[in-house]
Amino acid sequence: MQKLGLNQSLSQKLSPQQIQFIKLLQIPTAELDARIEEELEINPALEEGKDESANEDGGEELDAEGDYDDDDMDDSFDDGMDADLNVDDYLRDEDISGYKMQGDGPGDDEDREMPLATTSTLIDSLLTQLGFLKLDERQSIIGKQLIGSIDNDGYIRRELEAIVNDLAFSQNVETSVEEVEDILHKIQYFDPPGIGARNLQECLLLQLDRKAHDNPAVTNAIKIIDDFFEEFTKKHYDKIQRRLNITDEQIKDAVNIITRLNPKPGGSSGDVRTQYLIPDFMLINNNGKLELSLNSRNAPELKISRSYAEMLDTYDKSNKKDKNIRETVTFVKQKLDAAKWFIDAIKQRQQTLLRTMNAIVQYQYDFFLTGDESKLRPMILKDIANTIDMDISTVSRVANSKAVQTEFGIYPLKYFFSEGISTDSGEDVSSREVKYILKELIDNEDKKSPLSDDKLEKILNDKGYNIARRTVAKYREQLNIPVARLRKEL
Repeated sequence: MQKLGLNQSLSQKLSPQQIQFIKLLQIPTAELDARIEEELEINPALEEGKDESANEDGGEELDAEGDYDDDDMDDSFDDGMDADLNVDDYLRDEDISGYKMQGDGPGDDEDREMPLATTSTLIDSLLTQLGFLKLDERQSIIGKQLIGSIDNDGYIRRELEAIVNDLAFSQNVETSVEEVEDILHKIQYFDPPGIGARNLQECLLLQLDRKAHDNPAVTNAIKIIDDFFEEFTKKHYDKIQRRLNITDEQIKDAVNIITRLNPKPGGSSGDVRTQYLIPDFMLINNNGKLELSLNSRNAPELKISRSYAEMLDTYDKSNKKDKNIRETVTFVKQKLDAAKWFIDAIKQRQQTLLRTMNAIVQYQYDFFLTGDESKLRPMILKDIANTIDMDISTVSRVANSKAVQTEFGIYPLKYFFSEGISTDSGEDVSSREVKYILKELIDNEDKKSPLSDDKLEKILNDKGYNIARRTVAKYREQLNIPVARLRKEL
């Protein structure tokens, strides 16, 4: 038997404005331009430019603390513009994707295609070299299948048995592992050296094989990689030297040749794109006083379309009983509301960014004055959230994708957040400071006898930092520094 019941629950939901603000807050400056362009295209009620209805002194501007002179956006506009826009035509042309179309402009230059630079990829280069081999059609198909199986770093990691099956099912070519391997050996003599190797050992041997074999150092290097590869990867040079019965100078020459080989022969090919880090904040030291400002690209000038506002006023005073007029009024109102929400979200984004960065600057004031990493204080998201009276998630969104330009370089905001470590004096220091000291110790160590984690722990403890060996190992890994055995040099 079914029973009916009444339950009362309380749930929290984000408004569309809040969702829009969150999305705008977490994107970096480099993506903000694209987001604004997208909004301008989908909303004709939003325009670029300065709002003429703003105050004569420049309108709403951010002060040093990131606050606004909040004045509600006025729906009244000057009567100087008399532009007619037929919204009914806009509504009927539903197949039009946006209001900015090709050909809208003073001339036909905008339709001209921009030339694109063409580059030869690794696969293209290998296929060209394959064409120089005197292969029949069957062998050529196998060669193309092998080249297509090469990864971006230049290795073939797919088993030859699997490639044989691929040829049988996809190319209808019956072959054997021996035949495929024979053609692979031909491909392995292509440029760049080491291409088509199945593992690192084979890659290094392929490159050494192209060097002059009458050189004793090359001969020793081939023996080391061929017979003592595992010992070489672990840097057991003493063991290798005894087994080969060579001098210190001879093994040093051989190791120098090996370390100059390319472990990723395909890594230098392909598309290389340069990425630029655009800072969201600018911080300058003006005679001992830190001055913070937003990147100008974070403060775009946006306004409500005057013609749309006048249109709404005109239609609002007309006959409300007409269905087409009601739909038109609803459409215009939606576009105007969306434009206002977007402008408000942009302004709130600027305010939140400045408030958060101001709090970080005050917290790490000594570092921003001098650039000395040892003066970084322990700081977590909660410290800044409590300072600016905002949620931790808001601070996290600001810190995860933003950067500040200082006189000492560009730093991501995440750089300034770190945990604290106690010292013998009872004070808390930033883990960033400990990492900085740890890196200095490793940089200045004797590479013939590098410092182990136990020795690093003892040195840091002697300096007054209460830190355990496992913490030393964790910080070393975060700095991408290998263990002492792999740091050893001849």
